[in-house]
Amino acid sequence: MVDEPLDPPDLVEQRRQRLDELLDRFGVGAFLTADPFAIRYATGSRNMTVHGMTGPDRFALVVPGGSSVLWEFAGCEHLSSHLPGVDELRSAPAVSAKKSMMFRDEIDRFAAEIHDLVTTRAHPGRPLAIDRIDSGVVDAVRLRGIDIVDGTRPLQLAMAVKQPSEVVAMRSAMRATISATESMRAAIAPGRTEQEVWAEFHRALIAAGGEFVVTRLLQAGARTFPYFREASSHRMDDGDLVCFDTDAVGSHGYSVDFSRTYLCGSSEPTPRQLELHALARAQLDHNAGNLAVGVTFEDFARAAFDVPEPFRRFGYYQLAHGLGLAGGHPNVPRIGEGPYPLPGVMEAGMVLCVESYVGDPESHQGVKVEDQYLLHADHVECMSTAAFDERLSV
Repeated sequence: MVDEPLDPPDLVEQRRQRLDELLDRFGVGAFLTADPFAIRYATGSRNMTVHGMTGPDRFALVVPGGSSVLWEFAGCEHLSSHLPGVDELRSAPAVSAKKSMMFRDEIDRFAAEIHDLVTTRAHPGRPLAIDRIDSGVVDAVRLRGIDIVDGTRPLQLAMAVKQPSEVVAMRSAMRATISATESMRAAIAPGRTEQEVWAEFHRALIAAGGEFVVTRLLQAGARTFPYFREASSHRMDDGDLVCFDTDAVGSHGYSVDFSRTYLCGSSEPTPRQLELHALARAQLDHNAGNLAVGVTFEDFARAAFDVPEPFRRFGYYQLAHGLGLAGGHPNVPRIGEGPYPLPGVMEAGMVLCVESYVGDPESHQGVKVEDQYLLHADHVECMSTAAFDERLSV
């Protein structure tokens, strides 16, 4: 019996067409990557994604309008041999010291393979675009006379605009993540550690077909200020605020990113907690209300909600960011000194996560909220329908 592909053929085909379009637009002859998310985007192949983040384990070469080659982890070739997005399968070389003490010889052999493929299959006269490849491989390929350009930009622009099947997959990932969030919320109780509660999110996410979580962002009480503290053995108390950010990779490998802040136990919220939550919600709702196709990123930033002091200097470092298989373009910064650093406009098919964090240096607590939005041609859809804490939302 042959395993069914993890990603439906129409999902793989639509992503590949989009990638080919952007590679052609940038005049690229072929695209080479070791990034696990890029490999999946281009070929539909998933294998040991987190392991691949620790160093180059697998590679893919894509010729726009042509064939794809996947170098699969040794012994795992059977996982990708049946995939419609893989035209040719080879064994991955051990091109880092992590894999072999003979990695320099492996680099030379791999560079020779790349040279052969580019000169015989890629569009003549066009450069090879490289994304997330170690410098030793890049140098060895360039020494063989191959013209190299950065492949990250066309890849990010391709991934920024979701194709119809991607939206279907993202809705599935969202449903699984909301369900897991509800399971985790039910586990919040005085005396439980942050890690014990956060583990319930993992359990429910994986049971629903999710894949993994990329951060450890759950914190309670005084650990909610400043933000970005990771889940720990700290025990929750009655009346604590509990900040949580999903940062989940769900169905078909698509990321889900929304945040909620809950109240632990049976206590009523304090006036300060209500103030912080209301201010964070106001910031989120105001900025989300400015999302629209055709709006420049600079205009969005200039119209952004500005929280008052003493909270302003502890706010989230960016206003919004793109999302797909992973977080990416556009990462929308706040207005600062000098020219605004992000050109471009919002496009139909973009998925943007709008961020808000309000931290209070006096009470040493904070509120994190975030929602995930899909931009349609004529309206904006909030994909993350997980409930906010009713006690904090009065």
